[in-house]
Amino acid sequence: MPTAQAAKKAQVSKKAQIAAESKRSADSKRSAKGEQADRVVSGGRNVVASIRKRGGKTVVAVQRRSVVRVPEVAARQSFGQLAGLHSTEDALDLKSSVALVIDQDTREVLFSKNDSVVLPIASLTKLMTGLLISEAHLPSDELITITQDDVDTEKGSRSRLTVGSTLPRGELLHLALMSSENRAAHALGRTYPGGLATFVSVMNAKAKMLGMKDTRYVEPTGLSSRNQSSAQDLALLVNAASADATVRQLSTSPEYQVEVGNRVLQYNTTNRLVKSPDWDIGLQKTGYITEAGQCLVMQARIAGRKLIMVFLDSAGKLGRIADAERVRRWVEANHHMINPAAATPPQPTLAVAHVAS
Repeated sequence: MPTAQAAKKAQVSKKAQIAAESKRSADSKRSAKGEQADRVVSGGRNVVASIRKRGGKTVVAVQRRSVVRVPEVAARQSFGQLAGLHSTEDALDLKSSVALVIDQDTREVLFSKNDSVVLPIASLTKLMTGLLISEAHLPSDELITITQDDVDTEKGSRSRLTVGSTLPRGELLHLALMSSENRAAHALGRTYPGGLATFVSVMNAKAKMLGMKDTRYVEPTGLSSRNQSSAQDLALLVNAASADATVRQLSTSPEYQVEVGNRVLQYNTTNRLVKSPDWDIGLQKTGYITEAGQCLVMQARIAGRKLIMVFLDSAGKLGRIADAERVRRWVEANHHMINPAAATPPQPTLAVAHVAS
């Protein structure tokens, strides 16, 4: 029948069309597959390079992988941060959670912030160490050898004074006060008459004598967070230490070289303000351990006044320096001593000890 034959012919034609389309699709897939990357190689950290062949040419496509970073463990906080002291606001917007600025002659308090809080003081400890060694009048040329006992087991800090290095006591004192050399400070305490335990006892006795009622020392370097004090107490120490010519000279020395065996070691001050022409610093000491934050004490002449400045638990490496600069500019703008004879009389609430100069 003509109708049946036509239907059969149409069915055959449809099958042929489907087969043709299937072949084109397969060819297309093969073609696409041929254009896929022959290989994928690493192009460095987080970079992947895909190499493809297209029209007889090699095509390299570079892609960066998105990286999901696992948050690092939060950095250890200082005692001041843990206590929430950094939330204390002040007029100068200081980075230090504790600060005190007083006129050394009149005892006038120009600025204070959490000045009675007791915190770790790090290498500010060495100011007491240096003062006691100077006051003991021990032979400055006596040779002292660094031993294993002087190696830091508290924080694992490094030192260029290797075990076996031998230096005169005077040079060790210089390095301790200027460059905050831990092994030098420890060796000074260890070789004090009576030994280290006696020296620590003398440190605490001296603090008590100066009226430093909230201060405690357990070793002569400041590496231990158990060495603690307040800004008020440290102002008393700065006042006493500034009367010692040796401590003044060595703490404000900008640089110094020592000979250790066949080596010459160059040391520099830890306080960049010592070299600044904008500052007239009579005494200084820096300090840092994690528990204490960045610390700084100074006696400096600003706007005609001899000022004692204490900064504890400052945030950031340059925080304490920036705070000192803020205070200097503020004093110059607001507290210039025009007539020293008309200075504000001593305030009875500030128990700063007077030491004859």
